[in-house]
This record gives sequence, C-alpha cells and structure tokens, in this order.
Amino acid sequence: SLLLLLLLLLSLLSLLLLIELMRGGALLLGSTYVLDCSLPQYNCRLDTPLPDVPFVRELTNQQRALKEKEKGDWRSLTKEEKLALYRLTHQFSYAEMRQGSSEWKTVLGEWLLRRHGNSLGLVYGPVPRTLTPDWTEKQTQRMIDMRVNPVHGFSAHWDYDRKQWK
Repeated sequence: SLLLLLLLLLSLLSLLLLIELMRGGALLLGSTYVLDCSLPQYNCRLDTPLPDVPFVRELTNQQRALKEKEKGDWRSLTKEEKLALYRLTHQFSYAEMRQGSSEWKTVLGEWLLRRHGNSLGLVYGPVPRTLTPDWTEKQTQRMIDMRVNPVHGFSAHWDYDRKQWK
C-alpha cells in the first residue's frame, strides 16, 4: 500500500509538471518541444497572411505599454513603434518572405562534393587484377597461343618460329 501511494504521488507530481510545462501549445520534454496540434499555431506563410495567434505570445512590460498605446491614436505612434507592433504579430514581412534563400548553394555544394568523392573513389580505387603485369603477360601469351587475328591484328606481329615479336 505504501508503494501504491508512492506511485500515485509520483504520477500526480508528473501530471502537475506536465501541466506546468504546457505553454502556448508546446510541451517541453527533455530538450525538444512537442506541439499540441489541436491548438492554433503560428504560421508565417504567404498564403496565410493573418496568423491565428501572434508571433510573440508573452509580452514584456515594454511591449505591454506599447500595446496599450496602440489602442489610442495611431498618428501618435512613431515609425519604430509601428514596426515593433507589427513584429509582435508577424515574424517576417511579405518582402522578407518573398526573398529567396541561398539554400541552393548548400545543396549544389554538397552534391558536387559527393559526386567528386565518388569519382575519386572510382579513379583512385583498387586496381583490378586484370591490369596487373602478371595477368597481362598471361593474357598476351593466351592470345598468341590462340593465334588471335593473324592477318592484321595481334598475332600478325609475333614470329611463331623464333617465338619473339617481329
């Protein structure tokens, strides 16, 4: 019964810990976040211009003061304050989202390195046994013995009486 009570207490503590770790739809397990997809998530995409939730969910005191100032006349806001308000809701502007990335350079570089590495492996790999001097000598002798292409080819250059090259 003491063991059962201890297990119940541990499960209750772990449940309380999980509830404590739930923040904005993300659960911290170890060093990774597990997202709860039943809650609205922030999306920064061209096809969804207005995200369901703001980019910054937990505001600092300065950001809260700016949000209060936002409720008033917008003509009293400076350009920097308007930009800061925009950045609270959106991570990127349309121009920043449309800007191309340089990921293609990484992909191309990796592809070239792999291809070059494979080519080096083929060129500087182990020499086939058919290219060893012993093998070529035996193959040449075999072709001479078989009298391969005796008119204009290989055997035409061999003197069969003296057993040497002409």
